[in-house]
Amino acid sequence: MIIYGKNTVKEAVLAKRKFHKLWLDEKNTDAKVKQFFDYNTINYRMTSKHELNLMTKDQNHQGMVAEVEDYLYTPLEGLFDGTIKQVLILDQVEDPHNLGAIIRSAEAVKIDAIIIAKNRSAEINPTVAKIAVGALEYVKVIQVGNLVQTIKKLKDNGFWVVGTDLDTDKTYHELDPNVSQAVIIGNEGTGMSRLVKLSCDYLVKIPMVGKVNSLNASVAAALLMYQMKKL
Repeated sequence: MIIYGKNTVKEAVLAKRKFHKLWLDEKNTDAKVKQFFDYNTINYRMTSKHELNLMTKDQNHQGMVAEVEDYLYTPLEGLFDGTIKQVLILDQVEDPHNLGAIIRSAEAVKIDAIIIAKNRSAEINPTVAKIAVGALEYVKVIQVGNLVQTIKKLKDNGFWVVGTDLDTDKTYHELDPNVSQAVIIGNEGTGMSRLVKLSCDYLVKIPMVGKVNSLNASVAAALLMYQMKKL
């Protein structure tokens, strides 16, 4: 997998991710950057900014691109060892920028895991890794084939499953950090799918007083995660 950006690459090194190749902008004269990779025994090759642009399709690589071992999803069964309490479920969140931003917020508040679906959902890719700014190294991401079946398993293992919807009287302030709970963020445009919504124990909303009653999925997720942890 290709990753790029200073912090993304740095955190991959610190997390001991296996590097296959690393390219640095040949105009980079920062000795500390090279010393960092030398100290961690990461081999690198100097190359042109043009070549880095081609590798990343002109994304903001900050003069640093690496090919690393793939990021592996965590098995769902890992949630049921008695230590996991706070989980975020993404129901058809399709924008990789949103997924990356959500992962970054999840690491900031130490959410235990993020569950995503295999279909009609963003998955871990170079864009997600860049937007997450290294947080991907420290957040458990679980990919499942069927969210409804997954929700049932969560309930069977003592989780409360909470959906998000504007059509409810309960607010996100009622989320309880002292219970095992999985909170669902729906699709950027249509919200939660019907069957997922019906599977929830209850629904909450984020109160809004402005004229535009909608929030970006990653912003809503951040607010919910902070409330889940009561931070």
